[in-house]
Amino acid sequence: MLRVAVLFALTCLAGCDLVGTAATTAAGASAEVEQAKQAKKIEDQVRQQVQQDVSQDRARTDRAEKDAQ
Repeated sequence: MLRVAVLFALTCLAGCDLVGTAATTAAGASAEVEQAKQAKKIEDQVRQQVQQDVSQDRARTDRAEKDAQ
């Protein structure tokens, strides 16, 4: 009977450890997904800002060339 109780206790502890590991893994994956979303958002914002800057620079260059003529 003692063996059964010990085996049951060990099985429960092992099961809890696996559940904890699975929960930690899921939380880590969720955090990584959130970080990837934020990184993509920042990348898109930077790309848009660079495009605006290039457009503004092109417009300034065009105005300067027009004024120089």
